[in-house]
Amino acid sequence: MSSVDTGIALALVAALMANAASLLKHRGCQQVAPVRIREPLRSARGLARSRWFAAGWGLAAAAWLVHVAALSMAPISLVQAVLAGGAVTLAVMSRGLFGDPVERRQWLALLLGGAGLALLAVTVPSFSSNHSEFSLAPILGFEGGLALLAGALALGHRSERLANRSGALLAVLAGILFAFAGVAIKGLTGAGGIDVPVVVPWVAIVIACGALAQYTAVASLQRGGAVETIGLMGLVANAIQIVGGFLVFGDPLPGNPAGIALQAAAFGMVCLSALLLPGREAAGAAGGARPLPA
Repeated sequence: MSSVDTGIALALVAALMANAASLLKHRGCQQVAPVRIREPLRSARGLARSRWFAAGWGLAAAAWLVHVAALSMAPISLVQAVLAGGAVTLAVMSRGLFGDPVERRQWLALLLGGAGLALLAVTVPSFSSNHSEFSLAPILGFEGGLALLAGALALGHRSERLANRSGALLAVLAGILFAFAGVAIKGLTGAGGIDVPVVVPWVAIVIACGALAQYTAVASLQRGGAVETIGLMGLVANAIQIVGGFLVFGDPLPGNPAGIALQAAAFGMVCLSALLLPGREAAGAAGGARPLPA
């Protein structure tokens, strides 16, 4: 088995572990007070008191280590496509483990999004390495764009006009932050991509972004249903990292018009999936949700 094949296998394991961890955290964070970014220690203590959340966090940490190992062995676009394909198990696990209701449109959304992202993987040329090499300018430009987008969403989710979709917006924001950290981690696995003096601040940014992503993820889980929030986070994070694989790390694109057309269709499926994931009852549920503290 090649290193790329091993990375794919690890990505599949990470996908299943991450889904289970997110469901445990969703159940746990419903039992505690809303998190406050201005009171991180109090919020962390509250979450730690929930056995469900603590179990989910521990499993998520293990899943993250498996994910990092997968990124070190296989191209990021391929790893994230496998992770996205694992999203189709989310509804099954949510309903089987906790009896959560899953609407038909959400089943369709998960299947559509997973199929779209998997299609991206099968339409690219075969990989012979982990594609970790890159130039500093492209990754800084890509990460800078993500930072601007995240900042806009952080400001926009408080709008009264979007109040009934704040849970979904926070899930999208969390997905962007997770993608930011994922692209940066992939850069750290490259040989010679980042100069040694840049490594320390780079690691600090990854840690800070990961912590902020965790806070945002918990906030979205407290305001929305398991399937829509977890599904949106994974869909956005995986799609962005797949694009990063092409733009930053030079993952190969199809060399013919038919392959490019299939990839365009795949991204269309992903966008449609994101629109379908929020349930029909999300607006009503969000209207009675607890406000998100600053």
